[in-house]
Amino acid sequence: MTLEVIIGPMFSGKTSELIRLVEREVYAKRKGAIFKPALDRRYSVKEVVSHNGLRYDAHSVVTSSRGIRKISSVVDGDGLDVIGVDEVQFFPTGVVPLLDRLAFSRRVIACGLNLTFKADTFETTMKLAARADRVRYLSAVCVVCGQEASRTQRLIGGEPAPKESPVIAVGGKEMYEPRCRNCYEPPA
Repeated sequence: MTLEVIIGPMFSGKTSELIRLVEREVYAKRKGAIFKPALDRRYSVKEVVSHNGLRYDAHSVVTSSRGIRKISSVVDGDGLDVIGVDEVQFFPTGVVPLLDRLAFSRRVIACGLNLTFKADTFETTMKLAARADRVRYLSAVCVVCGQEASRTQRLIGGEPAPKESPVIAVGGKEMYEPRCRNCYEPPA
């Protein structure tokens, strides 16, 4: 089958696209499910929810080897044909060989951020993209100038987050903005 990875900055429509693709497969009478990191509780604990409000039931799993084993167990136990994984950047790199293996007999679709707020790559996303049969790169619209945005700016009190801030901080519009290369301000 296939492994597809959807990457881009925040507010580029990655989760909306994931939901759309899984819903298409389910409509075609294939058995599908979406998995999400348990730490992402922004909009729902039991659903994957896009920033524009699209919702889809999801298995919430911890972002550890235990969570990776749960994904494998649910996929096999439920006989899934289609697997979606939201916010794949939050999972350890151990999820990469699992999803790669599952793609030999199922359609696997994962989405994740391309870059951290420091403009460093997310290792899990990039390793998965390297193994993908198809990579969809989505861009957002820069909130400063209106050009294509490829980066995510983290803000604290309206200012760029300092570089010593933790890489993982779950949030939405109150913390993050899509920015283009020129308007992105590297953390100091």
